[in-house]
Amino acid sequence: MYICAVILVKLMILEQLYAIYRQHPVVTTDSRRCPVGSMFFALKGETFDGNQYASKALEAGCAVAVVDDASVACDERFMLVDNVLETLQQLAHYHREQLPGKMIIQITGTNGKTTTKELVSSVLSQIGPVQWTQGNLNNHIGVPLTLLTLKDDDGFGIIETGANHPGEIAQLSAIVDPDMGLITNVGRAHLEGFGSFEGVKKTKGELYDYIRSHNKIGIFLNASEENLVAMAGNMPAVRYGLTGTPGAEVWGEVVEYNPFVKFRYRQEHTQWHTVQTHLIGAYNIHNLMAAVAVGMQFGVPFSLINEALANYQPTNNRSEFRDTGRNQLIIDAYNANPTSMSAALDNFQQICADRKMMILGDMGELGQDSSAEHQRVVDKARESGAEVWLVGKNFAQTKHDFRTFRDVEDVKQELKAHPLEGRTILIKGSNSTRLYQLPEFL
Repeated sequence: MYICAVILVKLMILEQLYAIYRQHPVVTTDSRRCPVGSMFFALKGETFDGNQYASKALEAGCAVAVVDDASVACDERFMLVDNVLETLQQLAHYHREQLPGKMIIQITGTNGKTTTKELVSSVLSQIGPVQWTQGNLNNHIGVPLTLLTLKDDDGFGIIETGANHPGEIAQLSAIVDPDMGLITNVGRAHLEGFGSFEGVKKTKGELYDYIRSHNKIGIFLNASEENLVAMAGNMPAVRYGLTGTPGAEVWGEVVEYNPFVKFRYRQEHTQWHTVQTHLIGAYNIHNLMAAVAVGMQFGVPFSLINEALANYQPTNNRSEFRDTGRNQLIIDAYNANPTSMSAALDNFQQICADRKMMILGDMGELGQDSSAEHQRVVDKARESGAEVWLVGKNFAQTKHDFRTFRDVEDVKQELKAHPLEGRTILIKGSNSTRLYQLPEFL
């Protein structure tokens, strides 16, 4: 009886909070950004306590402050809960459950999930309102914040979820409650947190586990990825893949990439559809085909699928091409792991250019595999014949004869003293190396 009573009380509080949210449907966790009439959730971090900023948030324009420190709750504008983060997650899930007619697609994967999310959203936007994860808000805080932006008239919600430890995708899937799921791929990343490649597969596969156990519609499956096919088993799936992939409902292939990808796709025994994109990297064929498969599933006409993919412009330092007038840059400096680094180097080697150069930054969170994985990248870079600069302490410990820099600041000083011109330059590294700061010096 006691447990039931506690659950009932918590549900009453959640329903009360949801009624407030419907009146004030803009949520913020930053006291410096408080739209008038919004709700402030006082989250805690390792170095801050949002409760201490709740009054400031109300003064700045928020209508309600959700806190879990009774000492700051001065009046009726404060709502006291047991745990602000858990309450935010519960509220987001509750809101999602109030929108049963909306199609929610959850996307995860080692590489390409952000690009795929944006391509899918661009395609589905051709037939109706879509809400999708902004930037990389794909964790235990960003996911509920994204769900709380869903509106009654949105036809689709495209939710990106990331993880660097086992169990995270399971937790996020329980919040999102997706109708369909899509894993872009599984690769060697965050090995320090996952423990091994098998740990990566198990964690990413938690999305498939959720879809199975809750009898959801099914998944979008890259049938060219053997690991994903094995993980999916006999799940209901919309299958896509490279030309000739057994069981795929739609095939695709790269026509050319110099530097932008032109690709074509078709269903068996039908005509080809050719699309010139603004994406750098042949590896993006898998992301593009995922968007094609989703569009086909929901009845987007081929002409509109083509238009959406042709018009998509990558940002956030992901597969981005930039001509500075002095050099041509391929900027892929948001993140890096052994799988994405290898793909980037392979692609760069195929691009035709006279003076090619690579500026490569350390890959993070590889644990005991870090030394070997960085050496593999160095060995692969040596085979390219391009000029190579390496940035970071991990690359500094490898065997090579390339120029090595301690950090991005050292690279900046070198570029200021000796500017580069007339080169085609690949910039690739983990976000922590901050190589995204280099384009203005190139």
